[in-house]
Amino acid sequence: MSEPSPDRASRAALGIIRALRDAGHTAYLAGGCVRDLLIGSAAKDYDIATDATPDRVQALFPKTQEVGASFGVVLVKHEGVAIEVATFRSDGPYSDSRRPDTVVFSTPEMDARRRDFTINALFLDPLDLRDPAGDPNGNEPVRAEPRHRGAAERYTEQGLVIDFVGGLEDIKRKLIRAVGDADKRLAEDHLRALRAVRFASRYGFDLDEETAEAIRRHASELRGVSRERIGDEVRRMLGHPSRHLAAWTLQYLGLDEPVLLEPSRKAAPKRLGRIGDESRYWTRLAAWAIDRGSIIEATQIAPLVARYREALNLSNEERDGLKAVLGGVAHLLRGWPGMSTAAQKRAAASDWFLESLRIVASENPEEGARIKTRVEQLQRTPSGLAPEPLVDGRTLIEAGFAPGPVFKRVLDAVYDAQLEDRVSTAAEAIELARLLAAEVGEDEDESGPV
Repeated sequence: MSEPSPDRASRAALGIIRALRDAGHTAYLAGGCVRDLLIGSAAKDYDIATDATPDRVQALFPKTQEVGASFGVVLVKHEGVAIEVATFRSDGPYSDSRRPDTVVFSTPEMDARRRDFTINALFLDPLDLRDPAGDPNGNEPVRAEPRHRGAAERYTEQGLVIDFVGGLEDIKRKLIRAVGDADKRLAEDHLRALRAVRFASRYGFDLDEETAEAIRRHASELRGVSRERIGDEVRRMLGHPSRHLAAWTLQYLGLDEPVLLEPSRKAAPKRLGRIGDESRYWTRLAAWAIDRGSIIEATQIAPLVARYREALNLSNEERDGLKAVLGGVAHLLRGWPGMSTAAQKRAAASDWFLESLRIVASENPEEGARIKTRVEQLQRTPSGLAPEPLVDGRTLIEAGFAPGPVFKRVLDAVYDAQLEDRVSTAAEAIELARLLAAEVGEDEDESGPV
């Protein structure tokens, strides 16, 4: 199912807010969507905070689903779009360092003060609009009659922003700062340390000094977070063009040790920043591993991949891709110039080749260019880069060969000859197969073709 367009999602959210208002309730956009709208990024999800209780929300809308009613969250489907609607709340203790043990339905201010970072603790009333250009000094106009005591309220192009925690100022200062006591916020959910890094790198913001020091103090506690949640955060970080900044910040704060389950490193992740957005997730992991000083030898690849699989909850595809790309990098750096034409063609046609080449080229552009030039030459040979085999197992059986252990060796050797343009027809390939089978048979004291 495709995701709704931003315009469609925003219209659905506005419709829900209007319906809640018409029923006598307070309702605002909240959290990440407000942050993104104010920063100028496209909002991916629109969340609503309201004083309506979950029962009341379900009574007002015909299509709802409980996704966290005990935490005051109801999924409302409106105009074909699902929007999370949450009741203003304050949280009790986080004994599992992930979710509050109890919640109390509360006020907008208390709801803002329970959130992780100030830029995520803003509310926006999209229905209360004024023209910010009307201020002759270019400042955002202040609401004449404050709606909430103790809040900074400013008109923006998106509507009235309601700020209890200084988030507006932090957006202007490009700062990631914990709401209230940074140690307490991190103790509630240790994954917030990784979220701080992701937000800072993604938006080009700095980390508030007190928040950064708290992250360092709590870095080792990240080991208590599920590997699935840690892996999801790393995927998000490496999936963004700022991936190298995220990796560097993780290392700078000492978070790379509990994230990757290996000693912290301070080497700058240069390759990771150069491999491009077309690269696969496992290629980015491979580049980061090499940036961190991992020497890619055949005996070291398997333990490294096993550790990263455990640390980041890698899928089978991700694990296999990481292993192949790391092996491919070693192959290209150490063996490529001395390979036969057939071996080079086989490598160039492999799934790992282009991804491994990205890493090689990011480290040594000249070597990357040489390999690319050689591949172009191979593509122009009569047989091309990866032609269909002239013969296969069935062809040999039909030609009178007896199936046996020599089959694969013979087929591989015949295909190498095809790749090197030593044979160009099926008849030539079968004749070569007969000669090779006879030689193998003599070497292994086995019978040749029938």
